[in-house]
Amino acid sequence: MSQPQPIDPRLVGRTPVRPKKRRSLVGRLIGLVILLFVLTLIVVPLYAWSRIDKVDAAPAGNRPADAAGTTYLLVGSDSREGLSTEEKKKLGTGSVGGNRTDTIILLHVPDSGPPALISVPRDSWVPIPGRGNGKINTAFEGSKGGPKLLTQTLENYTGLRIDHYVEIGFGGFASIIDSVGGVDVCVKKAMKDKDAHINLKPGCQELDGTTALGYVRSRKVPGLGDDFGRAERQREVIGLTASNALSWKTFVNPVRYYKIATSGADALTVDDDMGPFDVVSFALAMRKVTTGGDGVSLGMPVSNPNATRRGQSVVLLNETKVKALVKALKAGQTAGLKSS
Repeated sequence: MSQPQPIDPRLVGRTPVRPKKRRSLVGRLIGLVILLFVLTLIVVPLYAWSRIDKVDAAPAGNRPADAAGTTYLLVGSDSREGLSTEEKKKLGTGSVGGNRTDTIILLHVPDSGPPALISVPRDSWVPIPGRGNGKINTAFEGSKGGPKLLTQTLENYTGLRIDHYVEIGFGGFASIIDSVGGVDVCVKKAMKDKDAHINLKPGCQELDGTTALGYVRSRKVPGLGDDFGRAERQREVIGLTASNALSWKTFVNPVRYYKIATSGADALTVDDDMGPFDVVSFALAMRKVTTGGDGVSLGMPVSNPNATRRGQSVVLLNETKVKALVKALKAGQTAGLKSS
């Protein structure tokens, strides 16, 4: 009969270690955290999408044929609807009624190659269906104007089919920028504009939502306040905002992720046919325009920026160069375009 083994006195009174069970518990906790993280990435966008406003932006009648790639129409509306008196004062928007647009931008995303962001001067003199010639931004005004008429006007003039429509208002623009923590811009020269509520010194600096709105809207800074300077600043800030929203900081911070998703949804109005993946494609393309040199940013070709029609100061587009630009977009030749 074998003798019992002596007990090591160091083990007396100690609980036996169960390493396998402990490792199993840790693994489950890690798995739970990963599952919650993945669910957050999925659920938050779906919730945000349920809050977004939709509008019918597709014009009736004959339209240009579908072209390769996707073209978005981005409109910055200056409607004060929904803004409180305090918000109007803070943003420096005033209390003008009606619905106009300060910003008209086409974003073309080819099947391959860099996306192209193209500003259309709001005073461009073009034929407006049912109204005759006029400034293009007036197609957005009035009871019979709006997304459909503006889309139709651009399609008729350029021959480029617009696939999706995105609209953002004053308050929404500022809230999105605040949700991404502001944008860093380099101001070329001092910008002081009482109406836009800005007083910026030259140099690189961070702008919050209110200041960034004034930065892109300012009209009264010599050399920077015309439509072309404004359009350049608008493209810059839009691209920087998209870049900040899609940075790694957003996806590792649930609070930031939620704020950006919901503020973006509350700020935007999109067309009925646009889906969540279209919005992501739109944001990614906007990001490429300003980061890494993977996009092209330019203005619609102009022949006379200071023309007069019916006693109004208007912009005449260069129809020959516009046709050449649209031909390049349809052919997916965005890599050959030059930023301006």
